[in-house]
Amino acid sequence: MNSPEPIIHIEDVHKHFGRVHALRGVSLDVHRGEVVVVIGPSGSGKSTLLRCINRLEEYDAGRIVVDGVVLDEAQSINTTRQEIGMVFQSFNLFAHLTAMENLTLAQRVVRKRPKEEARRTALDLLAKVGIPDKASAHPIQLSGGQQQRVAIARALAMNPKIMLFDEPTSALDPEMIKEVLDVMLSLAREGMTMVVVSHEMGFARAAADRMILMDEGEIIEEATPEKLLASTHERTKLFLSKVLHM
Repeated sequence: MNSPEPIIHIEDVHKHFGRVHALRGVSLDVHRGEVVVVIGPSGSGKSTLLRCINRLEEYDAGRIVVDGVVLDEAQSINTTRQEIGMVFQSFNLFAHLTAMENLTLAQRVVRKRPKEEARRTALDLLAKVGIPDKASAHPIQLSGGQQQRVAIARALAMNPKIMLFDEPTSALDPEMIKEVLDVMLSLAREGMTMVVVSHEMGFARAAADRMILMDEGEIIEEATPEKLLASTHERTKLFLSKVLHM
């Protein structure tokens, strides 16, 4: 399943925000078709790492290679970003556009797809995420879970090779979390390469090939979900004791 060359190669990456050393020499490989779930306390560097993978954040030292392209040397970071879909905590939909328009805009502008092809792709993806009847709805007419599913569909419309999820369910009411996780689980089962920052342990158990615990800008431990969730490492145990008993 996995080719020997990782699709994401992160090597000794450092990132500072003023005096805060947010990433302290992080190294990580992610292979094609792999699902990696990143957990850790607030401020541990999880989201910063994710944002460095598509250069939403510039890193200060180290090296990141995405599908063979060194990000420091990428002539056009926008070309590389087209291969990476990202879904945030907030849905980031254009409020004045319908779900259909949110899905077709970047297809037409960035991928230069004809209007009808973009529309067909959008309809297929709205069906895939379980809301085929919401094409003409504006974000304000959708629940949080529906908005996040539109956001996932919008990212998928660009045919990315990699999907990054930054706590995609943290802004949702409990009853809406499952509908978003179900979409993500189906993507994982289809072989999408995914890096997911999330504390949804049920999703991690079901979908992750590996889990990574970060704390204070470092990777503390990485293992299969079964091994990490049964870890004897003190920092891992401490963090899991708080998350699993919420």
